[in-house]
Amino acid sequence: MDFWRELLVAFCLMLVIEGIIPFLYPHRWRELVAMLAQIDDKTLRIIGLVSMLTGTALLYLFN
Repeated sequence: MDFWRELLVAFCLMLVIEGIIPFLYPHRWRELVAMLAQIDDKTLRIIGLVSMLTGTALLYLFN
């Protein structure tokens, strides 16, 4: 059960972090989303992969 609690806490923190930019800078966030809509799928997949690998590496490093 401890794993699921930690996973839920991590998910909640992710939502808080994801909500900071739209809350503080809604106009800038809207511009960023419009720019992201113009990027092709291959580039977005590469960005997502790099983000996941970086997160995994940081988790490994800090644990």
